[in-house]
Amino acid sequence: MDARLDFFGSALGAKVLRHINSAGRAVSESGLPHATQELVKIRASQINGCGFCTDMHTKDAAHAGETAQRLHLVAAWREATVFTEAERAALELTEQGTRVADAAGGVTDEAWADAARHYDEDQLVALVSLIAVINTYNRINVINRQPAGDYRPGQFD
Repeated sequence: MDARLDFFGSALGAKVLRHINSAGRAVSESGLPHATQELVKIRASQINGCGFCTDMHTKDAAHAGETAQRLHLVAAWREATVFTEAERAALELTEQGTRVADAAGGVTDEAWADAARHYDEDQLVALVSLIAVINTYNRINVINRQPAGDYRPGQFD
């Protein structure tokens, strides 16, 4: 399978990605726990069917020390006992924020209140921004049919 276009090699694509990467870097340098960031990226990527991002973020998380058990259970986080209450709140917000088109009301007050119980205002800004950024990456890669499987941790550092 080949990508539809060389988005990463395009001058305009590179310019767009620089801006998105800048936003992503601001989030990664925030006070939002790194493990939570990776779980959010993985879950949104699973929902959106983005193989490229799922490959990247599961490998990055494993490289950073995340356990195989937790990585295998991200898609079934509601039934899994291996996630903290804060992580579960972030995953719920991720699902609702990723599936806004599926729900007339968007993110529920309950999901927001649960996240707000676990994260301070700056962390919530980071969480909301991260959900938006990973959804942007997912859409670029899904539309472009970016192939998955060859990512190496740190490849884009």
